[in-house]
Amino acid sequence: MSGPSALALPHVARLHAYTPGLQPTESGWVKLNTNECPYAPSPQVTEALHRDIGEDGAALRLYPNPKSDPLRAVIAKMHGLPRESVMVGNGSDDVLNLIVRAFCDDAAAAGFTVPSYSLYPVLVEIQNGRSVAVEFDRSMQLPIERVAASTARAFILTSPNAPTGVGFTNAQLELILQRFRGLLVIDEAYAPFAEENAVSLVARYPNAMVVRTLSKAYALAGIRVGYALAHPEVIDVLDRVRDSYNVSRLSQTAAIAALSDPAYYATVVAKIKATRDASIHDFERRGWFTYRSQANFIFTEPRNARGESGPAVAKAAYDYLYSHRVLVRYFPSHALTASFLRISVGTDDEMLVLHDTLDAWQKS
Repeated sequence: MSGPSALALPHVARLHAYTPGLQPTESGWVKLNTNECPYAPSPQVTEALHRDIGEDGAALRLYPNPKSDPLRAVIAKMHGLPRESVMVGNGSDDVLNLIVRAFCDDAAAAGFTVPSYSLYPVLVEIQNGRSVAVEFDRSMQLPIERVAASTARAFILTSPNAPTGVGFTNAQLELILQRFRGLLVIDEAYAPFAEENAVSLVARYPNAMVVRTLSKAYALAGIRVGYALAHPEVIDVLDRVRDSYNVSRLSQTAAIAALSDPAYYATVVAKIKATRDASIHDFERRGWFTYRSQANFIFTEPRNARGESGPAVAKAAYDYLYSHRVLVRYFPSHALTASFLRISVGTDDEMLVLHDTLDAWQKS
């Protein structure tokens, strides 16, 4: 007799869920696998949370602001946009889910580049939708013509790209926006670490949307806040499919406090970029091909003591690091990623452990 899972819709029964990076529950790991910020959030965040909770926690019995209006106002002011151009979600993944839900189905495809964030096709499959994939080659040059000619209703482009960290210029994005007939969703999860961002394009192109998260540069991955910047008509569509209380009271409080302390986060971002660039230099000194990252992670192609590279070498390096309690990411499912490791930028001490462990691997 079939179990209750047989009641699921056929496309859901076939679904393979997104697989996040490992989250160890015990201490002693050097965790460089999920692109979290290696530093604590602004002290103003903790202070604001304590004030909001209060001594008895009575405020928690109340629902949060249903549209996150105070937070929308802060985001709008920060980016120089009207409040009607901002929507807040339970992390940027929630925002991306709403975009696919509102604009894509089996007749209106969702587009994305490959390789990129592997959540995108999962969101499309949840909707029983149709995907249009545009492949990169090893150069990671933006395939402007193919994206612009895409038949997708919404095309999600990660800039800087994940997992390579390669950034794209506004000039390149404009070439797409001038010709693409759908909604171009520029997923800027790593924009604070990049040389350029696309926020200015939102006011100039009604089919441009920027999606941001506070999980990376703002050290609030555990709080779950992301947001979208777009034409007010697009934001109105997303609000129609958004849960009424999609962002918790404490998440809104923490986000407002974080965005109100730009000086603190400018220092954090500068430290991460300096550590990133020093690590890239070390990998290049080893003779490892490494993309010039504009994110808070590094994508590098390890070589063993014999100078060999490839999927087996990358897997061996990953396994050795894991056995020594250093977590990174390995993506074996695509030819452009299978020879590489993605390494989140940690503190200088964490990166020293990483490089020492890789030295030991090459000598093993």
